[in-house]
Amino acid sequence: MSLPEAAFRRIGILGGAFDPPHLAHLALAHVAIEQLQLDQLRIIPTGQAWHKPRALTEATHRLAMAQLAFAELPQAQVDARETRRGGPSYTVDTLRELHAEVAGAQLFLIIGADQAQLLTTWHAWQEILQSATICVADRPHSTGAGAVFDAEMAHPDRFFHLQMPAMALSATDIRSAISTHQNMTALVGESVARYIAAHHLYLIP
Repeated sequence: MSLPEAAFRRIGILGGAFDPPHLAHLALAHVAIEQLQLDQLRIIPTGQAWHKPRALTEATHRLAMAQLAFAELPQAQVDARETRRGGPSYTVDTLRELHAEVAGAQLFLIIGADQAQLLTTWHAWQEILQSATICVADRPHSTGAGAVFDAEMAHPDRFFHLQMPAMALSATDIRSAISTHQNMTALVGESVARYIAAHHLYLIP
């Protein structure tokens, strides 16, 4: 039996294009659930990404791939809200909505070190800091591993560093490889690879 929303007191938010989702995303989800002791992890594919120069794959495909990629995690819930939102998709709007929907829940925003470096350029970033604990995924041997960011220096109590395994996966590289008909099953998982093949995604027209 599923728990009522009020039962979820520690909610993680993992956003991204998920174009496509890959095994590093899944590894991050596992780490976040364990290290943050999450009751629920919202997987939130980006809608209209204000910061990305390229057009994203159609949202229906990215949502479907995310459902497949995170199916093994009972705490994970794919949340389509940003893909349904008109105009640019801002994280602060998602946090406001979640606080209104799940009163009293503690929110944990999971981001990469490169995103943390740019956090002060995000729309309403000061409100984001007050709305959620910023959980930075540190990768071993990365130049950003363990780094202290501008926003963290001013608000150290609002940050938490997740310890990640070394996984050098890039959705950009995966899309490029698929476009030349390389088999990416080992990097995206069997179910996502089947979906990509069935819908002829990422092939050069």
